[in-house]
Amino acid sequence: MRPRKIPQRKCVACQQMMAKKELIRIVRSPAGEISIDLTGKKPGRGAYLCGKVSCFKLAKKSKAFERALATPVEAEIYDRLEADFIRVEDKFQAAKELDQGDGIE
Repeated sequence: MRPRKIPQRKCVACQQMMAKKELIRIVRSPAGEISIDLTGKKPGRGAYLCGKVSCFKLAKKSKAFERALATPVEAEIYDRLEADFIRVEDKFQAAKELDQGDGIE
């Protein structure tokens, strides 16, 4: 049996290719709302970001979300996303470590 293909995505800030599960998805819903999608299944246009605050700040500085989501992103939205990003960063890192632990056995 062939090994299963692992989907790859690129971080919009550092441009590093990683497995989709190792990145955090920022999504613009069809209604235009921008939010963090930890499940990776919300409908809408997505942008992927490393789980590091430094990558988030680089994406904010370079306006990478505006390009990736194809919509203007205002300062209030960046501030809200940054607060949400910091809040979910620990949960994301713990889940990522748990997934890596399962692959070792």
